Amino acid sequence: MDGNGRWAKKRHLPRIAGHRMGVEAVRKVTRAARAMGIEALTLYAFSSENWRRPEEEVGDLMGLLRLFIKSDLAELVSENVRLRVIGDYRRFSPDTVALIDDAMARTASNTGPLLVIALNYGSQAELASAAQELARRARDGEMAIDAIDADAIENLLETRDLPPLDLLIRTSGEQRLSNFLLWQAAYAELLFVDTLWPDFDAATLSEAVAAFGRRQRRFGGL
Repeated sequence: MDGNGRWAKKRHLPRIAGHRMGVEAVRKVTRAARAMGIEALTLYAFSSENWRRPEEEVGDLMGLLRLFIKSDLAELVSENVRLRVIGDYRRFSPDTVALIDDAMARTASNTGPLLVIALNYGSQAELASAAQELARRARDGEMAIDAIDADAIENLLETRDLPPLDLLIRTSGEQRLSNFLLWQAAYAELLFVDTLWPDFDAATLSEAVAAFGRRQRRFGGL
């Protein structure tokens, strides 16, 4: 979800104003995804590289995350949404971690669509962690080196129990993955749109899904 800062800059507003509108876009898109019957929606909310931003901005982002959970959790519960988090969110402040844990616990028994939030997530670190665990198992004789294959790696990723990634959308005109779901995107359709994230809404999502539907997916075949 990229473009909050540029959205604010174009309007001569502070960056936090762009982030606030970005939260509103999250609400619009998650509701639209449910209405469209999308099985799982994953939002890249805070990357492991975002710690490099000014401390004040990181604090603002954490505040908006807490506000979103407090204000929208009841809706997620009533709409039968299952909330999941991928990434090392336990690096956040104890009150934020407690809010996240409570939100996931309160939606764990829901049976509807998945809303996955990537928090302090980095795909390279995820892959490195899987490689270290496989190396440990091989060293300790728990598995043979020849047994290390794509399935073995995938079963150690944080997304192992999520549906396969079909469509990856990058907003704001940037054309890179920025350390997001690198393994999972191997056969995903990629879509780069010029829309800044605060302007992304139900109509934009619908257009993206329609574009996905027009593509032919061969997965390496004919």
